[in-house]
Amino acid sequence: MLTVRPLEKLGTAIEVPGDKSCSHRAAILAGLADGVSEVKGFLPSEDCLCTLKAMMQLGVQVEEVNSTCWGPIDLRITGTNMKLTAPTGDLDCGNSGTGMRLLAGVLAAQGFESRLIGDDSLQSRPMGRVTVPLESMGAKFESEGEKPGCAPLRISGGSLKSIRYEMPVASAQVKSSILLAGLFAEGETTVVQPAVTRDHTERMFADFGIECKVDGNSISVKGGQNPQAADLQVPGDFSSAAFWLVAAAAHPGSELRINTVGLNPTRTALMTVLERMGAQFEIEELGSNGGEPIGNILVKGKGLKGTEILEEEVPNLIDEVPILAIAAALAEGTTTIRNAEELRVKETDRIMAVVDNLKRIGVSVEEFQDGMVIEGGNPLKGAEIESYGDHRIAMAFAIAGLFLSEGEIDIQNSKCIATSYPGFRDALNTMRTGGEVKIL
Repeated sequence: MLTVRPLEKLGTAIEVPGDKSCSHRAAILAGLADGVSEVKGFLPSEDCLCTLKAMMQLGVQVEEVNSTCWGPIDLRITGTNMKLTAPTGDLDCGNSGTGMRLLAGVLAAQGFESRLIGDDSLQSRPMGRVTVPLESMGAKFESEGEKPGCAPLRISGGSLKSIRYEMPVASAQVKSSILLAGLFAEGETTVVQPAVTRDHTERMFADFGIECKVDGNSISVKGGQNPQAADLQVPGDFSSAAFWLVAAAAHPGSELRINTVGLNPTRTALMTVLERMGAQFEIEELGSNGGEPIGNILVKGKGLKGTEILEEEVPNLIDEVPILAIAAALAEGTTTIRNAEELRVKETDRIMAVVDNLKRIGVSVEEFQDGMVIEGGNPLKGAEIESYGDHRIAMAFAIAGLFLSEGEIDIQNSKCIATSYPGFRDALNTMRTGGEVKIL
């Protein structure tokens, strides 16, 4: 359990751990590459370590160059030159939908049988959105889960043909899975997305010497390309920074600097929304690492006001909705979040989880199938919070605990935080008493 009390004062600076999305992709592409890649700033969260271990089971050699108490952050990865070997057991993705979906794309092209498993939460999440297009490329999938289309996934891979696939739902995970499979397929594989999604895969392809054509919402890759080893510096994770951005933005008079964080424009929609709510940001650009723009963010806290989240903002804001809901609870007026039904099939039903816990701390909120309407500005009270095993729910309501008018927040099942931000608890304790925080 994690207990959070109101803040005494807010910290002045923080550095967040490596980007989760980039860490998954670095482990996979370095493992497929020809040669030895140096990866610095890898996120040693449970999710990313599962992907790294899976690649090792497939024949990739990994040397830990530098580690923290949570795991390796600097790695030397010897790739297989696109020639993976059959694993001796199941490939456990833990709680990671990103890991399972991206690995499914790679395994669809392998000439051996493999099996992807995960925890109960992951094995209840829909995988048909990747298995359907991958089967149309020539792979065979057997869904062995209790629910149709859910993991465990038994994969019989082999020779793939290229496809043109129009995604029914905007998803960077689905897009990336198909593009990874496309590297092994004959001809050119094209994915058409209904809205712009995170482009980490496309950017990292360039680092590994893979040509990828982007034409509006259409992304294409030719098969037969062998990625070449590359040296990468993983930027700080914007989704981890989001919790501190809201904490500072909602605290009038505060100034917080977040150092060396990724500023990929497909990730920073939260800042646009917070600015509309009244927060102020100053950006110091520091160039780019591995094709990803990075910089320092200075956020100045103001009194926030409610807003309406635009439909086109949702795809690149989807992971930040739980913490945005906390900002809405602290803001004066009404905040509307709609067109976000994708939240129902995340680590948990995040719409249900956010609404349930907001009500527990005294917030007036109305639930819809695709989102919620939050009436903010009223005092928050202490309560027992159920994380539902979802790391972003747990961390979002930990931030809410900093702003209580009475009592404390007790977050049940808080161990799930380690899936994305293992140092969060220590960072929170330091942040709420002031000073600089560098706990990665």
